[in-house]
Amino acid sequence: MHVPELRWRGVMRLGLVQMALGAVVVLATSTLNRVMVVELALPALLPGCLLALHYAVQVSRPRMGHGSDGSRRRSPWILGGMAVLAGGGVLAAVATAWMGSAPLAGMLLAAVAFVLIGLGVAAAGTSLLALLASRVSPQRRAGAATTVWTMMIAGFVVTAGGAGAFLDPYSPQRLVMVSLVVSALALLLAFVALWGLEDAVPAASQVPATPQPPFRAALREVWREPQARRFTFFVLVSMVAFSAQDLILEPFAGAVFGYTPGASTQLAGVQHGGTLAGMLLAALAGRHGFGSLRQWVIGGCIASGGALVGLAAAGRIGMGWPLAANVFLLGMATGAFSIAAIGSMMRLAGEGRSGTEGLRLGVWGAAQAVAFAAGGLVGTGASDLARWLLADVGHAYALVFLFEAVLFLGAAQLAAGVEPATRAAATPLRHRVALSGVANGRPGAPS
Repeated sequence: MHVPELRWRGVMRLGLVQMALGAVVVLATSTLNRVMVVELALPALLPGCLLALHYAVQVSRPRMGHGSDGSRRRSPWILGGMAVLAGGGVLAAVATAWMGSAPLAGMLLAAVAFVLIGLGVAAAGTSLLALLASRVSPQRRAGAATTVWTMMIAGFVVTAGGAGAFLDPYSPQRLVMVSLVVSALALLLAFVALWGLEDAVPAASQVPATPQPPFRAALREVWREPQARRFTFFVLVSMVAFSAQDLILEPFAGAVFGYTPGASTQLAGVQHGGTLAGMLLAALAGRHGFGSLRQWVIGGCIASGGALVGLAAAGRIGMGWPLAANVFLLGMATGAFSIAAIGSMMRLAGEGRSGTEGLRLGVWGAAQAVAFAAGGLVGTGASDLARWLLADVGHAYALVFLFEAVLFLGAAQLAAGVEPATRAAATPLRHRVALSGVANGRPGAPS
């Protein structure tokens, strides 16, 4: 039985869910990290290990995706994941506040909280993208995924800016209250956005057309495909470069530029604002035929490396450097790179056997999670080591940013082999990413 396609309104509703997911995640990955390192004077490796734990748990993404592939509806997987994520977000804030008076107990509670955050993201995020891949036509998949991703970044921006304003003056009680409010609102938004979204589809039509094979057999089937395997390696390497700077940017702003917790959280909002601008720029440029998928991936990686060289200069120069502008440019570069990667991912997700969309996206999500775990450990561990070896904190951070710039250049070289130049040149970005509907209120479609 034919499953009705998700229309523009349905895509926007899933975007609201992704926005809610991003709102909870940004507090755990940015604000709590900064509080642990600066306010509590704990080693940067601690939040690095916690984030690595939350990413390590996300190796469950393939199984989560396979589970949602075999279920009648994906909405319960999404909402259940959001509930676990929201609970983990609040628990992480409580644990961080507790570290001030009982460090060991707070760290143990934080470990439990970040496991919950990882499980929630794995269940909700993978199932949401699988719903898009299975219920949106091939021509519109990239545009739908771009819209959802853009709304998630918008959630980052709004949450980072709003929460940053409410966090000053900092206190542990204020931190917990802000986290509680954000998590509750995010869960409510997800519930309202998902209400009735899949009800229009007859239950019988939501059963996969063919019986689902066991998880391991299905995973082997996907891994045997050369395209899926190559893309997995590309995601792994490029996301290490992407994530290595994430956990040290706010501590860098506090230690070298004297930013308060609220100000550094707002700086993260500036970065996410740049990411949003980069995504829109790449989408609009692709709409007018400027550049291919391959060119935007390579160019975004090189530009990201250049922005990190700028941050290295900021570490050496100090207060005279335009830090906010530099961070905004870094966000733009990574946003442009992300758009091209998203377009390729959604194309590949729908090219295999029907009913395996969740598994495919889970495999690539697991690769990204492993890369983010490694990147977080590399970034925070290298910053701790550099600060131990060098007396000047700014110079220590500069060395780490330069190392990350080299990683991005390596990722650019790998990106050149993801798709052959002849195929990439023949397929402009506008055929992979379409956002024409954002401006005029109708679904975007390739031109």
